Amino acid sequence: MKIVVRAPNWIGDSILAIPAAYSLSRNFPHAQIWVAAKHWVKELFVSHDFIKGIISLPDDDGFKSLKDSVRKIKSFHFDIGVLLTNSFSSALLFYLSKIPERWGYNTDGRRVLLTRGVALKKGEDSSHQLNYYLDLISGLGLKTSPPKISLPVTEEEKGKAKEMLLSLNVNLTKPLAILNPGASYGPSKRWHARNYAKLAILLQDRKKADILITGSKDEAELAESIASLMAKKPFNLTGKTNLRLLAGLISNADLFISNDSGPMHIANALKIPVIAIFGPTNPSYTGPFQQPAVVIKKDVPCWPCSYRECPFDHKCMISIDAEEVFETCQRFL
Repeated sequence: MKIVVRAPNWIGDSILAIPAAYSLSRNFPHAQIWVAAKHWVKELFVSHDFIKGIISLPDDDGFKSLKDSVRKIKSFHFDIGVLLTNSFSSALLFYLSKIPERWGYNTDGRRVLLTRGVALKKGEDSSHQLNYYLDLISGLGLKTSPPKISLPVTEEEKGKAKEMLLSLNVNLTKPLAILNPGASYGPSKRWHARNYAKLAILLQDRKKADILITGSKDEAELAESIASLMAKKPFNLTGKTNLRLLAGLISNADLFISNDSGPMHIANALKIPVIAIFGPTNPSYTGPFQQPAVVIKKDVPCWPCSYRECPFDHKCMISIDAEEVFETCQRFL
């Protein structure tokens, strides 16, 4: 039997969906489990031994891309397709690929495209996103494995990351704190650059820590704005890593400080201590799932919101002080 799992499109969601994919493999121990994923998240699945292979999907959802993806998936002759995405287009892809069994949530008007649809549980919005994926598996009448996340990193990957750190003259005898100041959703989820700079200076001065900044190439300007406020410049690898290298770097760190973002979940899966700074979003849904982690969040009247940019004073983030975050960091250093 061959089963293909359509992975979520976001980094954090893909990490949180891994327990559901693993549960699927435990229910069908003799089946091949494949993952179909966008190219920017596919690297998250390559190190899991229960996954047979990865099918890379194109960036856009246009007609030509859909046609190419249908041809690709159809060539594997899958028996079952499980949708961990909620979109109509992802269900249409499996339908057109003539996968006999197509399972997923009854969302986005796609019930007609599924052979087994699962209704959302009442109160689903109050559950963590990881449980949302596991609930799909249990809703299909299958057993679920204990809810925990992991991301295997090979010794070779750790070694390459360590070599890169040494080439930057990072002192590995000192604490290494990684700052992840970006968030692809938008500025509303970002703690301000000046606060990250203040925190980094406190970690340098009081804990003799080396500071590494990571992020996508689109966040390079943000990283530079932080570095410009620091006398002792941080090591900046913004836009210079792929997901596997990023995981290797994080595995060498003592602390990971981040907004609500995908890399936050990578660090949490690697069991590196996480300080998660939350503003407009709810950590009950998308916060770090397991220990060691601390969420720092302020209660404000307009919380929670779905704005990408705050139309007011961004009080949920401005109210979080660098000294307060530093005191929390000390628990792990």
